[in-house]
Amino acid sequence: MSYTTQMDAARKGILTKEMKAVAEKENFDPQELMRLVAEGKVAIPANKRHTCLEPNGIGSMLKTKINVNLGTSRDCSDLDMELKKVNDAVAMGAESIMDLSSFGDTGKFRRKLTSECPAIIGTVPIYDAVVYYHKPLKEITSREWIDIVKMHAEDGVDFMTIHIGINKNTADRFKEAKRLTNIVSRGGSIIFAWMEMTGLENPFFEHFDEILEICQEYDITLSLGDACRPGCIADASDISQIEELITLGELTQKAWNKNVQVIIEGPGHMPLDQIAANMKIQQTLCKGAPFYVLGPLVTDIAPGYDHITAAIGGAIAAASGASFLCYVTPAEHLRLPDLDDVKEGIIASRIAAHAADIAKGIRGASDWDQKMSEARKRLDWEKMFDLSIDPEKARRYRATGKPEKEDTCSMCGNFCAVKNMNRILEGEIVSIYDE
Repeated sequence: MSYTTQMDAARKGILTKEMKAVAEKENFDPQELMRLVAEGKVAIPANKRHTCLEPNGIGSMLKTKINVNLGTSRDCSDLDMELKKVNDAVAMGAESIMDLSSFGDTGKFRRKLTSECPAIIGTVPIYDAVVYYHKPLKEITSREWIDIVKMHAEDGVDFMTIHIGINKNTADRFKEAKRLTNIVSRGGSIIFAWMEMTGLENPFFEHFDEILEICQEYDITLSLGDACRPGCIADASDISQIEELITLGELTQKAWNKNVQVIIEGPGHMPLDQIAANMKIQQTLCKGAPFYVLGPLVTDIAPGYDHITAAIGGAIAAASGASFLCYVTPAEHLRLPDLDDVKEGIIASRIAAHAADIAKGIRGASDWDQKMSEARKRLDWEKMFDLSIDPEKARRYRATGKPEKEDTCSMCGNFCAVKNMNRILEGEIVSIYDE
């Protein structure tokens, strides 16, 4: 039997090689996974032209996945440096790379990613259109916006963020509602400005059926972008955010009717006490489609530390149903992240994802922690390093504070509770002071 997309295959009872790979990786029943893909509750982004892809599934019943945003800008256009970040991100466990390049030979970089990188590759065509056509925003035509989507599909990207929820209707409501930080989504602000200047409907919304045909042809997963995500906690859960989410829910069903996989993008900045409720609202309005969140950042006051504010929100969001975390680095709101920023952002997001997976009871998630605890009980330092989420940093920290005795650390020394409990329970004498 032939099929167009992973969803189409699942609905026809075809267990694709991508489904088999995901089921094995997740220790998940293949038939159950196929059912979830058929229902849209799990997405497996896998463009037919991305032949080096190592597939991953995205859904709240699976391990929480991490996306890393990279790409060139006018001020930082070193493609080799961005490729170094890509390789480091994959080595550190990121399942997805999103190319947000907005300067230089973006096509060359994108095609290099899809020909060499095993991670899921995502893009935002609206950024690339501005670079590709190299003309004033107002002069880009509706046809040209859609042609960029086709071009990215042909280049092999697995998912695309399409800012489709900000149509004429939601844009009018946004202007009426007033916000503290307006639209902070880069793509959302671009399409809003284009609509205001031309008076035309959002071309992605107007030509959604054509976009779905492109997605069917190449098996593209649509990431329905949140143009109205809150950019500060004061704007969280406002009418613009929720109304756009309602629109995205309607478009999700339309995509599913054509067997196109969908991911829903979400906030943004959001107070702790609103996160769980927002996850429930999304699950309800979008019928369980995978939720992809940027953070959420739980406070606005921590530039330089927003990988921490995002990890706090990300852990709560994923524990409450989000399935895909977009990393946030210490450079957020300040500059393009460097290699160290990328590492810090990935580690923070992976910690958040793993903590959420434990809370959700994801199969095997707590096994890692069990092994670490057993190594700590034995004071087996080498095993602890091997099990660390960042072994290099763990080794470096111990090496820079060498203890007098190898079976302790320089914090506690002979006062080490683990060492002393092991000894006393084995019937030994514990002196501590004169040892």
